[in-house]
Amino acid sequence: MDQEYERRLLRQINHQNLPTEARLSKCVSATCSPVSVKSGDRFIPTRAGSNWSINFHYANENCRSPNQTHKAKDASSDSSKDAVAYAALLRNELLGAGIETVPDPHTDDRRHAVLSQDSHGLFRYTVHTKRVPFDSDNEVSPYSLSPLSNKSHKLLRSPRKPARKISKIPFKVLDAPELQDDFYLNLVDWSAGNLLSVGLGACVYLWSACTSQGSLVAVGTHKGYVQIWDAAGGRKLTSLEGHSARVGALAWNGEQLSSGSRDRVILQRDIRTPPTAERRLQGHRQEVCGLKWSPDHQHLASGGNDNKLLVWNSSSLLPMQQYSDHLAAVKAIAWSPHQHGLLASGGGTADRCLRFWNTLTGQALQSTDTGSQVCNLAWSKHANELVSTHGYSQNQILVWKYPSLTQVAKLTGHSYRVLYLAVSPDGEAIVTGAGDETLRFWNVFSKTRCTKVQYICHDVDDDVVMALLMSHFKSAHFTIHEVIINQLVS
Repeated sequence: MDQEYERRLLRQINHQNLPTEARLSKCVSATCSPVSVKSGDRFIPTRAGSNWSINFHYANENCRSPNQTHKAKDASSDSSKDAVAYAALLRNELLGAGIETVPDPHTDDRRHAVLSQDSHGLFRYTVHTKRVPFDSDNEVSPYSLSPLSNKSHKLLRSPRKPARKISKIPFKVLDAPELQDDFYLNLVDWSAGNLLSVGLGACVYLWSACTSQGSLVAVGTHKGYVQIWDAAGGRKLTSLEGHSARVGALAWNGEQLSSGSRDRVILQRDIRTPPTAERRLQGHRQEVCGLKWSPDHQHLASGGNDNKLLVWNSSSLLPMQQYSDHLAAVKAIAWSPHQHGLLASGGGTADRCLRFWNTLTGQALQSTDTGSQVCNLAWSKHANELVSTHGYSQNQILVWKYPSLTQVAKLTGHSYRVLYLAVSPDGEAIVTGAGDETLRFWNVFSKTRCTKVQYICHDVDDDVVMALLMSHFKSAHFTIHEVIINQLVS
């Protein structure tokens, strides 16, 4: 044998017989990279005790793209729930998950979204000390005619909540010529008597869904007047002065009326008393564009072009609370009918956020970026949900679930900013108005609607209408100081 070849062979045999630590130190001192080396020629992971049901769900979550995840959260159709039930059935039979009820897609996604943040794959090369206990209920009875386990049978028999379907198209569209495209105005309202009013140019049009009866309509004009009209009789009862600029926001509180103007002043009047008996609330530094009374009739919320949200009470001329978190004008304001003291507000184009406030403690609760200008807000009367309408740049209508702030539905159709919103008195439908000169009626909560329609028009003395609001009480007793009867215009 060649001596040189023999020396190389002996050197190779001696190197293989060295301990692992010696070979590692020798490799580092030479040209090898510091890689941990395990004994043996291959690595076989130990998967005993791995929680396959959880890891199986991790794999499904990690495979989703952001768009797919967003669509999964917004899905509310029967097909999506069938897919969830089918996935749970597979996990029962293949992985022994033991699921007995169909999980809620929204809750399940949020719960596992937190858990999957630390997950990077399906396989984990670690041994879990806590093993999944064996469940005898997953066994298939030898006398059963079905191959499914007992847990799967319970899953299939579990009650399922019917899927909520919201139509993506309006059930009625009305032409609204001269409906102004102005963010600071409020030109649409729906009264408790099921009477819809809309301001078009210098006229107020009334639309009755079921009957032509109504109560009172308050109208704010470009010249700063606040007019009170008898909706049923079609006559102006009185015209109130006091503002030096246009009146763009109105709020009824029983038989009291609050008006907000570009002159930065809020006037509160009782229509049963002389016009001189009024309260002047001064707190905003720019135009007042939003006014809403709380359901308990104790507090008034006002929003202004100064990006401020103020809360007033009846015992002081100064605001009791002031919120300055919005970065744009605050027009969208809504009090929750389900939780005392809960107030929601929305900001303009530079803000785009929905914010929620606890007016009992003065604390900010939570907020979310909607992605576009918030024009209006309204709470549902029947569920803990609210509707928002938007302008720049998506011109959409969104239905939110509170407090999770998940989107229940997205409605599109307006080609301009959805600046006006009103809710039907039964709380089942909404009407939206935009600068595209259309009014669109949406079945947000139910499909039952009245079909009888009647139009009457009231001329407001050639003064352009800036705001209007129907009263929510059926009768009123007040002193009429000036009565001017105008002929109805058909």
